[in-house]
Amino acid sequence: MADPIGKRPLILRYVLLAIGWLSVALGVIGIFLPVLPTTPFLLLAAACFARSSPRFYQWLVEHPRLGPWIRDYLDGNGIPLKGKVYAIGLMWLSIGLSCVLVPLPWARGFMLTSAVLVTVYILRQKTLSKS
Repeated sequence: MADPIGKRPLILRYVLLAIGWLSVALGVIGIFLPVLPTTPFLLLAAACFARSSPRFYQWLVEHPRLGPWIRDYLDGNGIPLKGKVYAIGLMWLSIGLSCVLVPLPWARGFMLTSAVLVTVYILRQKTLSKS
């Protein structure tokens, strides 16, 4: 069976790599800044790397410091409560600001609907219990 990543357009692979590395950088910053969520950025990076570079995906998942944040979710152990709170809080803050800045009712409706759906998704994920 052929490698599906090799069949992706090269520009798409580069875009996914760029988003992945930006997400890793933001996730690492989020470890030190309490207002920036770490887990969602590292999960986004893992998803981007899984679709663009198996080598970087493996590096991230097996990384001694960053890997546990991702493995807990991938193994079905859940998302840390802190990650859920920050992800939902920052999402609603940014959606709220966007709704103030964007006067189009249909756009506001789309943003609010998206925020509700993402909130429900995050809340339905298992919460990682402290061992």
